[in-house]
Amino acid sequence: MRRLFWLGVGVAAGVALSRKATETARQASPAGLASNLGEAISELAGALGAFGADVRAGMTEREQELNDVVEQRSGIARRTVARRDASAGRHAATAQARRARRAEG
Repeated sequence: MRRLFWLGVGVAAGVALSRKATETARQASPAGLASNLGEAISELAGALGAFGADVRAGMTEREQELNDVVEQRSGIARRTVARRDASAGRHAATAQARRARRAEG
Protein backbone atom coordinates (compact mmCIF):
# COMPACT_ATOMS: atom_id res chain seq x y z
CA MET A 1 0.00 0.00 0.00
CA ARG A 2 2.84 2.40 0.82
CA ARG A 3 4.52 1.79 -2.47
CA LEU A 4 1.29 2.48 -4.35
CA PHE A 5 0.89 5.79 -2.46
CA TRP A 6 4.43 6.91 -3.29
CA LEU A 7 3.99 5.81 -6.90
CA GLY A 8 0.87 8.01 -7.11
CA VAL A 9 2.70 10.96 -5.54
CA GLY A 10 5.57 10.49 -7.97
CA VAL A 11 3.27 10.34 -11.00
CA ALA A 12 1.35 13.45 -9.87
CA ALA A 13 4.58 15.36 -9.26
CA GLY A 14 5.95 14.25 -12.64
CA VAL A 15 2.82 15.39 -14.48
CA ALA A 16 2.81 18.75 -12.67
CA LEU A 17 6.50 19.36 -13.37
CA SER A 18 6.11 18.28 -16.98
CA ARG A 19 3.24 20.72 -17.54
CA LYS A 20 5.13 23.52 -15.82
CA ALA A 21 8.25 22.85 -17.94
CA THR A 22 6.18 22.78 -21.14
CA GLU A 23 4.48 26.10 -20.27
CA THR A 24 7.83 27.72 -19.40
CA ALA A 25 9.35 26.49 -22.67
CA ARG A 26 6.38 27.87 -24.62
CA GLN A 27 6.72 31.29 -22.96
CA ALA A 28 10.47 31.33 -23.66
CA SER A 29 9.92 30.68 -27.38
CA PRO A 30 9.88 33.66 -29.77
CA ALA A 31 6.12 33.27 -30.30
CA GLY A 32 5.53 33.21 -26.53
CA LEU A 33 7.69 36.27 -25.98
CA ALA A 34 5.90 38.13 -28.77
CA SER A 35 2.54 37.20 -27.26
CA ASN A 36 3.60 38.44 -23.82
CA LEU A 37 4.98 41.66 -25.30
CA GLY A 38 1.82 42.23 -27.35
CA GLU A 39 -0.36 41.77 -24.26
CA ALA A 40 1.82 44.15 -22.24
CA ILE A 41 1.69 46.84 -24.94
CA SER A 42 -2.07 46.45 -25.27
CA GLU A 43 -2.50 46.79 -21.51
CA LEU A 44 -0.24 49.86 -21.45
CA ALA A 45 -2.18 51.49 -24.29
CA GLY A 46 -5.44 50.90 -22.46
CA ALA A 47 -4.04 52.38 -19.26
CA LEU A 48 -2.73 55.45 -21.12
CA GLY A 49 -6.10 55.95 -22.79
CA ALA A 50 -7.90 55.73 -19.46
CA PHE A 51 -5.42 58.14 -17.90
CA GLY A 52 -5.93 60.64 -20.73
CA ALA A 53 -9.70 60.41 -20.36
CA ASP A 54 -9.41 61.00 -16.61
CA VAL A 55 -7.16 64.02 -17.18
CA ARG A 56 -9.57 65.51 -19.74
CA ALA A 57 -12.53 64.95 -17.42
CA GLY A 58 -10.66 66.60 -14.55
CA MET A 59 -9.65 69.54 -16.73
CA THR A 60 -13.24 70.07 -17.85
CA GLU A 61 -14.50 69.87 -14.28
CA ARG A 62 -11.88 72.31 -13.02
CA GLU A 63 -12.54 74.71 -15.89
CA GLN A 64 -16.23 74.71 -15.03
CA GLU A 65 -15.40 75.42 -11.38
CA LEU A 66 -13.19 78.33 -12.40
CA ASN A 67 -15.85 79.68 -14.74
CA ASP A 68 -18.38 79.53 -11.91
CA VAL A 69 -16.02 81.47 -9.62
CA VAL A 70 -15.41 84.12 -12.29
CA GLU A 71 -19.14 84.42 -12.89
CA GLN A 72 -19.88 84.77 -9.16
CA ARG A 73 -17.21 87.40 -8.58
CA SER A 74 -17.65 89.45 -11.74
CA GLY A 75 -21.24 88.79 -12.67
CA ILE A 76 -20.16 88.11 -16.26
CA ALA A 77 -21.48 84.85 -17.69
CA ARG A 78 -18.88 82.85 -19.59
CA ARG A 79 -19.59 80.72 -22.64
CA THR A 80 -19.94 77.02 -21.98
CA VAL A 81 -17.13 74.64 -22.79
CA ALA A 82 -19.13 72.86 -25.52
CA ARG A 83 -19.79 76.05 -27.46
CA ARG A 84 -16.20 77.19 -27.17
CA ASP A 85 -14.89 73.78 -28.27
CA ALA A 86 -17.19 73.84 -31.30
CA SER A 87 -15.94 77.26 -32.29
CA ALA A 88 -12.29 76.40 -31.58
CA GLY A 89 -12.02 74.53 -34.87
CA ARG A 90 -13.25 77.56 -36.80
CA HIS A 91 -10.83 79.86 -34.98
CA ALA A 92 -7.91 77.53 -35.61
CA ALA A 93 -8.75 77.35 -39.32
CA THR A 94 -9.05 81.14 -39.49
CA ALA A 95 -5.69 81.59 -37.74
CA GLN A 96 -4.04 79.15 -40.16
CA ALA A 97 -5.50 81.04 -43.13
CA ARG A 98 -4.15 84.33 -41.73
CA ARG A 99 -0.69 82.85 -41.26
CA ALA A 100 -0.74 81.50 -44.82
CA ARG A 101 -1.68 84.93 -46.21
CA ARG A 102 1.09 86.61 -44.20
CA ALA A 103 3.61 84.09 -45.50
CA GLU A 104 2.54 84.76 -49.09
CA GLY A 105 2.56 88.53 -48.83
